[in-house]
Amino acid sequence: MSTLKQIWTLPDLRNRILFVLAMLVIFRLASSVPIPGVDAENLQRFFRGNQIFGLMNIFSGGGLERFSVVAMGVAPYITSSIIFQLLVMIVPRLEALQKEGEYGRQKINQYTRYLTLPLAMIQAYGMILLLRQSPVPILGDLSLANMAMMILTLTAGTIFLMWIGELISEKKIGNGISLMIFAGIVASLPSSLQTLQIIESSQIINLLIFLAITVITILAVVFMTEGQRNIPVTYARRVRGVRMMGGVDTHLPLRVNQAGVIPIIFAISVILFPPTIAHFFLNARTQFVKDAAQAVINFFNDTAIYGVFYFLLVIGFTYFYTSVVFRPDQIAENLQKQGGFIPGIRPGKSTAEFLYATVMRINFPAAIFLGAIAVLPLVVQQFTGLRTLAVGGTSLLIVVSVVLESIKQIQAQLTMRDYEDFL
Repeated sequence: MSTLKQIWTLPDLRNRILFVLAMLVIFRLASSVPIPGVDAENLQRFFRGNQIFGLMNIFSGGGLERFSVVAMGVAPYITSSIIFQLLVMIVPRLEALQKEGEYGRQKINQYTRYLTLPLAMIQAYGMILLLRQSPVPILGDLSLANMAMMILTLTAGTIFLMWIGELISEKKIGNGISLMIFAGIVASLPSSLQTLQIIESSQIINLLIFLAITVITILAVVFMTEGQRNIPVTYARRVRGVRMMGGVDTHLPLRVNQAGVIPIIFAISVILFPPTIAHFFLNARTQFVKDAAQAVINFFNDTAIYGVFYFLLVIGFTYFYTSVVFRPDQIAENLQKQGGFIPGIRPGKSTAEFLYATVMRINFPAAIFLGAIAVLPLVVQQFTGLRTLAVGGTSLLIVVSVVLESIKQIQAQLTMRDYEDFL
């Protein structure tokens, strides 16, 4: 309570938090504005029977389920960000640009925004085509003008959310994109609770089991998110003029979960790609093509097959993404330039090999954890029978990570102000 009181008594910090809350309210209002010409009842029926839009609906804050003006959410921007994260690792020019400090970061962010526009238009077009394949009419007969209007509206909604996200990030209360996803997940909880109907006494036991699993999952997410391996580092003493510098023993923190939620996003995108493509061929004129498309959809609709593939893909992408974003060669080079070394390990190549082996070793529990988080809703539904209310492992991971990040940023600002007052 004392911390909350301190936050409220600081005008600058209070105004930042109020601004962020106002932007989140605008985002929620936009997600409730539907696009004209959409049959809401048929859309809800189609959405409940289709798993393809599950993760996309999380990123849209529920706007996809209502096919609002921000139905695609920030998914195209996230895709663009991931693409440039990977390109920075393999394109020398972008890698050199990233090393130019604030200027390089701003240029890469600008390129990310440019790529978001065509990605949003392509995704909007694909979404409209997919909804037109529904057995029940959702969009009706679309003319070329109406389709162009929908594509432009959905694209403008994504750009609008991207702008709001950057405004929120500038306030240094948390990442704007993550906070909007967080707001969408939290806003969907009341509707999920309303759909829960307890009829028999056995359902009460299942509900208690569900609550226990939720609490354990939250604790596990906090533990894995905050978990790190501290590598001891010693800086050699150096004499500069009449001053002696260095001689400090510290540590290099290596996070257990280096990849965050990205492997889950990659895995769900890959595993849903075949049935998504198959939906486009359900109305094909050739019977063989129709049968093949239906067979692919039935294959991936099997819960056991879906869960096993999903689990293995998350583990694989965890190792892949960690090997891409973690650069032991650069860390070893920076340590050597600053006169630091790991006790018992030779500087240079040996240090890089040691860091890489350590990260790959601690990455195993992180990969298993992310895989378990991904398939947790399927397991809970299988054992409790609660189809209307399930633990969204990915949602919990996002919510807990966003809360922890925002708390750290607020605490950092409070510490900075205390330090300034002390001076």
